[in-house]
This record gives sequence, C-alpha cells and structure tokens, in this order.
Amino acid sequence: MRLPRRTLLAATASVLAVPAFAQAPADPRLAERGIGRPDAPVRVLEFFSLTCSHCAAFHHETFPQVKRNLVETGAIRLVWRDFPLDQLALLAAAVARSLPAERYEGFIGALLSSQDRWAFTRSGNPQEELAKMAGLAGMSRSQFEAVQQDEGLKRAILEQRQLAEREYQVQATPSFAFIRGGQTRNQSGSMSFDRFKQLVEGRA
Repeated sequence: MRLPRRTLLAATASVLAVPAFAQAPADPRLAERGIGRPDAPVRVLEFFSLTCSHCAAFHHETFPQVKRNLVETGAIRLVWRDFPLDQLALLAAAVARSLPAERYEGFIGALLSSQDRWAFTRSGNPQEELAKMAGLAGMSRSQFEAVQQDEGLKRAILEQRQLAEREYQVQATPSFAFIRGGQTRNQSGSMSFDRFKQLVEGRA
C-alpha cells in the first residue's frame, strides 16, 4: 500500500514533537521481532503496517508457506519491521511491541487476519476494538491506556520507519529486504510464494 503522505506527516509531526528524553534508548520493546535461525544464510526484513490490506493479503496467502518451507527449514530468518501508515497502525504497533515477545507473532497475525473487525470496524471506534484484541492477548485495559499515552515508544517506532526510508528506500507496504552475503535486494508489494522463494535464492 502506498504511503498516504498527508496522514503520514501528521502522525510524524505529532509524535516527533515529544522531547527526546521521553524514550529510553535501551527499551526492550524495540528489540528485534522475528522468527528463524539467527544464523540463517538469508535475512528477510518485512516492512509492514497493521492497517495495510496488502500486508494482510501477504500474511494470509504467502506467509504460511514462507514459514513452513523457508523459516522452519533454516533457509531464512524473517524479521518484522514496523512501518505504520497512520495513527491507528502506529498505536497497534506500539501495543504489539508492549506485549511479551513470545506473543508478538500471534498478535500481529490476529490483527492482520481480522482488519475488518478492528481497523475498519463499522462501530466507528477502531481504538476500542484494538483494545479488545489486546485484551484477548493478555493486555489489561490500564496497560492498553498506558501504551496509548506512551509517546516515547511511538516516536521510536516512527524513527525506525524513517530509518527504513533512508536505508532501504521503503515507499510502500509490504516491502522486503532480502539480505544474503552482504548483498541486499529490495522488493515492494505482496507476492506469491514462488516469487518470494526466487528472491531468497537470488534467482530473480
């Protein structure tokens, strides 16, 4: 999904205006979230937004095969990188990172597979629906509200997004960086498993 520039700039301006001392630099919530052997021959960075329908399509249609045939066989390590497209996606990313690390994959999977129930809910209150999803993952309402107010965490997530724009020229979600032997190949957009595997193997 292409970046909605006006929404993106509004989110960045509101969060990055917070004083720099608000976020501790060694926050464990910002640690790498990924699956697969740390020493796998190929690292794949997935830049995604939890409100992106194309990210949801990739997670539903391609990710299961990637996990089964490439991650679990030791061929790759897949690392998730937050690239929120709007304020709701930013809050969802902050909530996901505030859960215990072992619940991260399951939670983002649940969010991506049920975007219509929380991100695009007919109730008109997506933050309330997100709070309910967080509750199912074990986060109390008071913990959710604390994340809502944690401007330091949100700013740090946006700083990582800006870093992705500079280092990997990310302009849409999902985007992927395939890293093998010091060489990086960037690819944007949801894709089939066959195409993903070709990129992993350096055949594309």
